[in-house]
Amino acid sequence: MEKDLRALARVREWYGPHSSTAAEWPVDALLMAKGNTTVSVVLPARDEESTVGGIVAAIRRDLVERMPLVDEILVVDSNSTDATAQRAREAGARVVAQNEVLPHLEPLTGKGEALWKGLAASKGDIVVYIDADLRSFGPHYVSGLVGPLLVDAHTHFVKATYERPYTGADGVVQRGGGGRVTELVARPLLNMFWPELAGFSQPLGGEYAARREVLEQVPYVTEYGVEFGLLVDLLHLVGLDAMAQVDLGHRTHTHQSMAALGRMAGQIMHTAWSRLERQGRVLASEPPGHTLLQFGLEGQAGLVDVAVAERPPLASLVLEEDLA
Repeated sequence: MEKDLRALARVREWYGPHSSTAAEWPVDALLMAKGNTTVSVVLPARDEESTVGGIVAAIRRDLVERMPLVDEILVVDSNSTDATAQRAREAGARVVAQNEVLPHLEPLTGKGEALWKGLAASKGDIVVYIDADLRSFGPHYVSGLVGPLLVDAHTHFVKATYERPYTGADGVVQRGGGGRVTELVARPLLNMFWPELAGFSQPLGGEYAARREVLEQVPYVTEYGVEFGLLVDLLHLVGLDAMAQVDLGHRTHTHQSMAALGRMAGQIMHTAWSRLERQGRVLASEPPGHTLLQFGLEGQAGLVDVAVAERPPLASLVLEEDLA
């Protein structure tokens, strides 16, 4: 109990000085702080032709042409079967195919793979990740996230927070109903094992920014555990006081099916387990199972694999190649 109270006190101490809103980071002020720092916006995209073009166009119009805050817009096409790459390119992004980045490596699948390849392919000193399925995007998503990084040299990682409404099949909007995996899986795990991170209200959100030199020092889980893994690993690398969060307002996006959410939950649990093992906090005689038995509406059952692969820190790969 005493340990839990100390953790809560630590979160309260951190929360105020390290939480802000996007409105607190106006673009004109950030341009004065930017100096020679370069900013890359990276969007992982798989079959997002209906949204990716609008996001890219808004960034280019407001943060490249009107106000030169962003130096690079990169879309990582994650084996799309639709016109995602074409729409992104037409809107003004540089588009790279996921499997063509570092092609000498065996290709892997998953969102984390696209993010890691985006880090490798981009050039900015600050890297901003934005999901490509957003239906509520505004340029303040980018400026809000880079603000603390440009103004405070001691801040190395910034996570977005927002309200996540849930829109049902009948069109009814439920405020705060989004983020089901966050509330049912990620938040309990963080509070149990990494309570310092409990102050991040959207730990699985896909919008965040960090300094390249920091991101290159941590591994990337290749599946949907990537955001969870980055939070835990960056806490260990830079400490809580080098991390911050910015309120971007609200976020709407495409909702996943319950079966897909179950697979995501399994991947996040595997990611958490791997971090606990790595930190010497659990010792098991055998690894946890990686198959998930799921049932359909008609009672049909099927096994899915929720194991997660992992890319090493990009800096270690570069070092190996330099020494070869």
